[in-house]
Amino acid sequence: MAKDQIKILQTNKKAYFNYEMVEDFECGIALQGTEVKSIRMSRFSFGDSYVKITAKGLVLVAMHISQYAHGSINNHEPERDRRLLVHRQEIKRMKRKVDEKGMTLVPTQVYLKGNLVKVRISLCRGKQEHDKRNTIKDRDMKRDLRRELKNFNR
Repeated sequence: MAKDQIKILQTNKKAYFNYEMVEDFECGIALQGTEVKSIRMSRFSFGDSYVKITAKGLVLVAMHISQYAHGSINNHEPERDRRLLVHRQEIKRMKRKVDEKGMTLVPTQVYLKGNLVKVRISLCRGKQEHDKRNTIKDRDMKRDLRRELKNFNR
């Protein structure tokens, strides 16, 4: 795998439905050895996870990484809080936007960049109920249009 080749492991589709994405950030994540092996095997989920800003930096909360099947007694805890690695200036900028505008930070993608595990977090604004209905309506219209074009080409 080339140094900057990206392999997307999972995308948080639930976040794209519930939130309007404003800005994206790429973060590293502090992991233990068996966590990296489990992530490479795509044995994790982060549907309900979120990012919390603390005095020490950014913390990813409620991301579940299954225990490594071939691990020993030194296997990791599946639901622990994990530190995200970001520049201090970016953390300050994120904190300012979260405090002022009432936005939240949500992980939207986990991917491999070279040999490193990266997390894309997004600065998000919650969608209203009518926005969600419009999203569903647009998705249904696009699906119907694709179906019509498929039948027309036959």
